[in-house]
Amino acid sequence: MTEHKDSLQSRLVDFFGEEEYKPLTVGEIEDEFGFEDAEEFKELVKTLVRMEGQGLVVRSRSNRYGLPERMNLMRGKFIGHAKGFGFVAPDIEGMDDVFIPPHEVNGAINGDTVLIRVLKESFGDRREGTITKVVERGQTKFVGTFQANRGFGFVVLDDKKLPMDIFIAKGDTLGAVDGHKVVVEIATWPEDLKSATGYITKILGHKNDPGVDILSILYKHDIPPEFPDEVVTAAQRVPDEISQADLMGRRDLRHETIVTIDGADAKDLDDAVTVTKNVDGTYKLGVHIADVSYYVTQGSVLDIEAYDRATSVYLTDRVIPMIPHRLSNGICSLNTQVDRLTLSCEMIIDANGNVISHEIFQSVIKTTERMTYTDVYKILEEQDEALIARYEPLVPMFKNMAELSKILRHKREMRGAIDFDFKESKVIVDEDGWPVDIELRERTVAEKLIEDFMLAANETVAEHFHWMNVPFLYRIHEDPKPEKLQRFFEFVTNFGILIKGTGNTVHPKALQDVLTAIEGMPEEPVISTMLLRSMQQAKYYPESIGHFGLSTDFYTHFTSPIRRYPDLVVHRLIRTYLINKDTSRETVAQWGMAMDEIADHTSERERRAVDAERDTDALKKAQYMSDKIGEEFEGIVSSITNFGMFIELPNTIEGLVHISNMTDDYYRFDDRQMIMIGERTNRQFRIGDEVTVRVANVIIEESSIDFEIVGMVTSYGRTRKTTPTVIHARKNYNDNKDGRSSRKGRRDDDTKSVRGDSSKRGDSNKRGDSSKRSDSSKPGERRESDRDPRGRRKDGSSPGPKKGVKQKQKFYEGVAKKGKKKKSKR
Repeated sequence: MTEHKDSLQSRLVDFFGEEEYKPLTVGEIEDEFGFEDAEEFKELVKTLVRMEGQGLVVRSRSNRYGLPERMNLMRGKFIGHAKGFGFVAPDIEGMDDVFIPPHEVNGAINGDTVLIRVLKESFGDRREGTITKVVERGQTKFVGTFQANRGFGFVVLDDKKLPMDIFIAKGDTLGAVDGHKVVVEIATWPEDLKSATGYITKILGHKNDPGVDILSILYKHDIPPEFPDEVVTAAQRVPDEISQADLMGRRDLRHETIVTIDGADAKDLDDAVTVTKNVDGTYKLGVHIADVSYYVTQGSVLDIEAYDRATSVYLTDRVIPMIPHRLSNGICSLNTQVDRLTLSCEMIIDANGNVISHEIFQSVIKTTERMTYTDVYKILEEQDEALIARYEPLVPMFKNMAELSKILRHKREMRGAIDFDFKESKVIVDEDGWPVDIELRERTVAEKLIEDFMLAANETVAEHFHWMNVPFLYRIHEDPKPEKLQRFFEFVTNFGILIKGTGNTVHPKALQDVLTAIEGMPEEPVISTMLLRSMQQAKYYPESIGHFGLSTDFYTHFTSPIRRYPDLVVHRLIRTYLINKDTSRETVAQWGMAMDEIADHTSERERRAVDAERDTDALKKAQYMSDKIGEEFEGIVSSITNFGMFIELPNTIEGLVHISNMTDDYYRFDDRQMIMIGERTNRQFRIGDEVTVRVANVIIEESSIDFEIVGMVTSYGRTRKTTPTVIHARKNYNDNKDGRSSRKGRRDDDTKSVRGDSSKRGDSNKRGDSSKRSDSSKPGERRESDRDPRGRRKDGSSPGPKKGVKQKQKFYEGVAKKGKKKKSKR
């Protein structure tokens, strides 16, 4: 029956989308479809009512039905702002977002699915609209702080994009007292002058209790910190050791020299590698990945929970795993000197970095050694005698790894892959979770060689299944939107870089040339960040349409099934198609129907995890700066807006110099040149300028830091090169013999990419396609707070900031372009 409903809904959507369609009544639609009996008419009415409720169709005052976009309406998701306005991201792919002024929000809150009418009178380049209907609430549970009153209370929400407090009646407080962090569920939504009402469903603890701050962020993003009892029980039933029966059909690689290379504090070791150099000059690279799918079987309790979570979440002082620790740190972790089940991809790679042959198979391994990035770095770069002596049998292999890594990286560079070498920071906390220092992480040769090997395996697996022409799950990164790239081209001219060409004819090699041209410049981190913001967001997709950032036609995620559900799906497909050799029509059809939903769900869950990680990072950095009010730091202007400038310190902390605090002149914002200009003094602030700032205020509840400028140190904007660096943005670069031919099948739209496959561990190191968010939500004006910023203690100054840079995110990202389909039959 469900299939029939879906079929009718799909037919109606196709019918309404035809060019010649005019809005019709139910009876006229019945005639068009040729329905004759009462049951068919009844089903038609039910389907239309359901579709109207979901905002998929609109019913006019004359009871005629049509698609929203054909009736001057648009369906999309509302993205709210703390100041009351917002944006709507249309469901129609390829359409830019629509600005919603505060007086046109009409009760919608952040995350709601809404219908809007685009207004004819819009100001500036961005379209404006009014919300006509809230189709579906994005969430009904929220996290906030309880404020008690006489016999009742209010919950002040943590999410500042939700400009409302929730009234709690006396009997609905669950015993919460003033200052408790709580989870509240909405009973009635705000209407006219009435506040929203709700009831408390969970008390997380007092807002100043250790750990409650991060727990609040988890519940805010609906990430469950604990596993349900039935999942824990299922995990307990998984054996601790492999049996002889588990080895059937597997290639025995336990005699080979295979190592894991991870951060010192990593516990879920899901990839191991080996490299040998052949007499003919080729290399044999073996990438062996934990066979998690052998234990987390499709449709099991463990699988259902893993699918719902879809990814592990790495926060400052804890990891929320996708599968229980008993598996992720136990039987599924490739711990040293124990037998473990794996799926392997062995590749023969020539001196130019080309994979000339490969094999994908199930195996059993016993890792020879558990290496850390630090030790491998010291062996290869510092020639540490003690470590070389300790790992003497492995040193020749490490040298071969370094050689092969260099070859693979050079090949990617030649074909135009973009490598954003952002430094990453890690907040160090004490036993109470309070930040005491900020450490910077750098990608050494050890991190890079693992990254290169994971990328090679991911590309090889993706290409293998692309040519098999079976349903599969790919990692894609669509071409940047031309208008965003064009704005970036205009922006970099301020730094002496002239890009010849237009935003819709760019090759990724041109963008990598930009990064090469700015290497070592003071503005390097800022320009890199601006380039990152101009790109789309990587996502999962059932078709292999290529990865712009990596400049490859084929890419997937195969290497981290412990922490990413898409990798687990890829392993299942390998077992189905290759190991079980099941490519029957029924199996192919089943996977084909499931793949769209899997791709959408896992992409959404990935964004949820990134948002939680970003919120935690911002909170801890605000806490770290809370006892430094009045202290001065050197920083760099990282962004300029009409309400002020964002300054980034060397330790990656960022704060706002609000325009109201720029008191030596009246400043105006030039949005074309991205500069702030003093009208009387003509003093100018540009992105990349170094400034000295003083910490003026910190509001921990808003994760906000306010700076004020002490004085300019150096204005690099005034000493830039007079001769510009010219970069050609053409698509058809002549390929080096080590490179790759022209890319095919590209489409414009959704993410940015950084370094291939992000294999984030407990040590926060990334491998391969680290799809960092490019969303940049910059806070506006901040309200003053008379509360103690920490609320429970005030120690002396922590160690000062260290040198580094931070990647920033963009506030709003559009959606992919519409692929319009029409069917002639109904």
